[in-house]
Amino acid sequence: MLTTDDLEFLRRPLHGFLTVAGGPVRPVWFEAADDGTIQLFTPRESPKVRRLDGDPRASIIVAAPVGERERWVSVSGSTTVEPDGAHELAARLAERYWDLEDPAHADELAGIQTLDLVRLVIRPEKVSRYLM
Repeated sequence: MLTTDDLEFLRRPLHGFLTVAGGPVRPVWFEAADDGTIQLFTPRESPKVRRLDGDPRASIIVAAPVGERERWVSVSGSTTVEPDGAHELAARLAERYWDLEDPAHADELAGIQTLDLVRLVIRPEKVSRYLM
């Protein structure tokens, strides 16, 4: 459901805005995986995990930054909470979003790696997009 152009756009270091049923919108790091899913990491005890246990629907929207042509991609679908792969995902995303040569960022990543993390996997059921 995600096109090649969508994947190219979603693989940039942009923030996504995640919504789960009954919860607020939150800015998140994310990865558009080769299998067409959208993956995120979060602490196992986070409110979004509890909400997903009750209703597995989630959506994420990613928009181009100011100064670029208006563009966005929205993905919604059923989401699973996976016990494996979250720490590896966190490391990949930290490398994508931060300069890990910066000691402050390296320390933040080290702190994230001490948390009990899970991986959220959104399986696209509906994809919307806009490119001006």
